[in-house]
Amino acid sequence: MAGPQTTRKKRANGVESRQRILDAAVEIAGERGYEGTSIAAVSAKCGLPASSIYWHFKDKDDLIAAVIERSFATWLAAVELPGEDAGTPLERVTAMAASVAKSLIDAPDFLRLGLMLALERRPTEPRGRTVFLEVREIAGAKIAEMAQALVPDLGEESVRLLTAYAVAGADGLFVQREIHGDAVDLVAMFELHARLVYEAATRMAARKEE
Repeated sequence: MAGPQTTRKKRANGVESRQRILDAAVEIAGERGYEGTSIAAVSAKCGLPASSIYWHFKDKDDLIAAVIERSFATWLAAVELPGEDAGTPLERVTAMAASVAKSLIDAPDFLRLGLMLALERRPTEPRGRTVFLEVREIAGAKIAEMAQALVPDLGEESVRLLTAYAVAGADGLFVQREIHGDAVDLVAMFELHARLVYEAATRMAARKEE
């Protein structure tokens, strides 16, 4: 019978193996895309047998979905509006935008892979695409919540419109950096995007009051 120490060691080894597999999948998918990613390629990259990968993940689609979920969790942690002591609403929004941009530079996998999958149409939808669309809903809800908190006079339709615009703009800036690399200052671009969205929000709220 395995003792507590042996159980903890097995659990730790399992967590480490899972992270190695996910790290390898990120590299392979980044180089080859969804279609070019295979369990065999991930196995070769991480040095673990395919049986270990299948122990953690049902199939390739399950693995890609897990990559998206892990990367999104890292990104979501950055989507926090600084407190009121951090400055004006505009300063707080701009600071958060910079944090989000930095997190996308450090953990771009959920957006990179998710956008690839979102643009594809298949008879059987990959689970990774479904997961990506779900996490986008979470991100959108968080942005809408912030918009309502910072500009309380915004109507429901204005919040919906601004949220869609903010998410679409962020997608575009990310794609721009994927194309042009470090020539695009993603942090500066996200800060500009945040200022423009905030200014639009205040104008929309002012029109509602007229």
